[in-house]
Amino acid sequence: MSNSLRDQLKGLGFKEPAKPAPKPTATSAVRPGARPAHASGKPRPAQPGNSAPQGRKPEPRKHPARNHQPRSREDIDLAKAYAIRAQKEKDERIEAERIKQEDARLRREAKARLEGFLKDKALNAADAEHVRHFEYGGKIKRIHVTVEQLKALNAGALGVVQMNGRYLLVEAAVLAEAATIFAPSVALQVDPNAPAADDPYADPQYQVPDDLTW
Repeated sequence: MSNSLRDQLKGLGFKEPAKPAPKPTATSAVRPGARPAHASGKPRPAQPGNSAPQGRKPEPRKHPARNHQPRSREDIDLAKAYAIRAQKEKDERIEAERIKQEDARLRREAKARLEGFLKDKALNAADAEHVRHFEYGGKIKRIHVTVEQLKALNAGALGVVQMNGRYLLVEAAVLAEAATIFAPSVALQVDPNAPAADDPYADPQYQVPDDLTW
């Protein structure tokens, strides 16, 4: 617009339009008394995973220094030796337990076979009037026999087998078979050729009172 036209418009009462105010920038100073945009009284939402002030990086956590001294060759060899020894002792215990259980199983099976074998083979007499003592399991045991059975027992023609806590009088052949099935069951097997001192209870005259507790 030329100056003459501007002057004419001013003369008619027109005013020049106001110039637009400049936009505030991030670096503009805050006017005195003015509150910053973030100070409106409402807390700003925290940024997830970041508690440090905006514009600052979080400082890394400091861990206490650890003493990482290298282990010596002697310490390593000693630890290996202890580990090998512990494993060996564990294996030995497992093997011992396995053998124990296996022995128990074999004993149960042998006793069951012996019980079936001895069925109806016992010669114990209900009217037996004599007592024959013998040693078995570290203790003195006894069985009642007749006169004829006592003589046959001392001559080795008969024998005694222990079965389920009972002492059964059986023939020598049955006793021998019982020994092959379960040897610990043989309670008395007399050798007629052995010295009398080896079995003092073989003497028919040797009697122990029935009321004597062994």
